[in-house]
Amino acid sequence: MYAVFESGGKQFRAEPGLRLRIPALAAEEGSTVTFDRVLMTGGGDGEPEVGTPTVEGAAVRAEVLAHGKDRKLIIFKRKRRKGYRKKQGHRQKFTEVRIDEIVT
Repeated sequence: MYAVFESGGKQFRAEPGLRLRIPALAAEEGSTVTFDRVLMTGGGDGEPEVGTPTVEGAAVRAEVLAHGKDRKLIIFKRKRRKGYRKKQGHRQKFTEVRIDEIVT
């Protein structure tokens, strides 16, 4: 069984046992989080169920494994013949979770 849920403005496909890196959550390591914005479920018996916009009563439960920062991205801006150059870096914070179960 699988589900598509939304967290941090992004959509993720989840299956039990899968490890995902999602945008940072305010949760302690080892705690359990529940994602209620399930957009679609499927993979079980029958047709996939698509929500309008979410599936009623569906949820994804996951355990928080770790927090961290992604690799550094370099943003470089330049305008020709003007002497304008700007270099900036960014490291996105993330939370690594393991999907425990999908409740429908």
